Amino acid sequence: MRLAILTGGGDVPGLNSCIKAVVMRAAANGWDVLGFRRGWGGPLHYNPDDDGPQERWLQTLSPDIVRTIDRTGGTFLHTSRTHPGRVLADDLPEFLAGSKHAVAKGKLFDCTAHVLSVVEALQIDGLIAIGGDDTLSYAAHLHDHGLKIVAIPKTMDNDVYGTDYCIGFSTAITRSVDAITALRTPTGSHERIAVVELFGRNSGQTALISGYLADADRTVISEVPVDMDVLADLVRADRNSNPSHYAVVVVSEGSTIVGGEIIEGGAADAYGHRKLGGIGQHMSDFLTEKTGVATVNQQLAYLMRAGPPDSLDRMVATIFANLAMQQLEDGKSGVMMALRDGKYTTVPANTCVQGEKRVDVDELYDPSAYRPKVHYALDKPMFLY
Repeated sequence: MRLAILTGGGDVPGLNSCIKAVVMRAAANGWDVLGFRRGWGGPLHYNPDDDGPQERWLQTLSPDIVRTIDRTGGTFLHTSRTHPGRVLADDLPEFLAGSKHAVAKGKLFDCTAHVLSVVEALQIDGLIAIGGDDTLSYAAHLHDHGLKIVAIPKTMDNDVYGTDYCIGFSTAITRSVDAITALRTPTGSHERIAVVELFGRNSGQTALISGYLADADRTVISEVPVDMDVLADLVRADRNSNPSHYAVVVVSEGSTIVGGEIIEGGAADAYGHRKLGGIGQHMSDFLTEKTGVATVNQQLAYLMRAGPPDSLDRMVATIFANLAMQQLEDGKSGVMMALRDGKYTTVPANTCVQGEKRVDVDELYDPSAYRPKVHYALDKPMFLY
């Protein structure tokens, strides 16, 4: 067999471990592996009629090439937020202009036919897509068009529907808890209020678990709009009751203020997402004005997914890769790797678009106190949702 593999969307620690495990098992089978570079941008920009080098978009993978990549974070193949089914005119490769493989749909072009032609030209028998719900939803779309797809979920937000765990989540939590704990030093020394903004567009799971484990005073999540006046009164009381005279607030970047909108900016990407960020600064300014106490504002951002993976993400990434290869060896496709009830399993590839994975506010959060609430853990998943 000849396989292709790609990583799309935001990078997370563990991707390289997954890529390496796929390549090593494929080599043991005598199979070839091609790596599409820069996510779905690889097959979009690869030109089957160009005899010249196209290393920017495609790379042959072998055990020698991937031997050491699992020692670092990020993705060796690079990534992008490209969606071949929704390509802006400015982003359309020149060789596709006027092509029957680029179908105009309003201001966008659907280049799915081109992607399928690339797969055919390269004689690819199956494709392993590693990504979040955006990347995997397009993979499921290709499966509907006849391509043998196997999907592996990754996202530091852990919000892909259909699996209890996604590659990158554990490392992101570890980084966040360490940072929140470390920020207690300057915050306490100066008797201030710390506001730590974490990634989390629609799901507040990262903030919920990080705030819970770091024992933050208050945690604001994407699912529950915050009343800033109430929060200010709570944080003032937290600081006054602390012998060291400081308080810590954790907030999801996708959080909103009651009666307000999400804070985002810049142009939307191919999946319709604009860049989030700024709620932490807004919250810090408000708390300073309302309480009269200076704040320490820290947007943790990319540091949450920087550096090598922790042991849990290495393990899940490696096992997801081997499980994916097992599916292909057994002649199966159109499936996504998953962890459910503590067991490795598979679900249909289109499961990721069949629902939303969000914090169960009734079970895990106190919306009046802006705090995690984990009173009953019996029968709950390891990561609570």
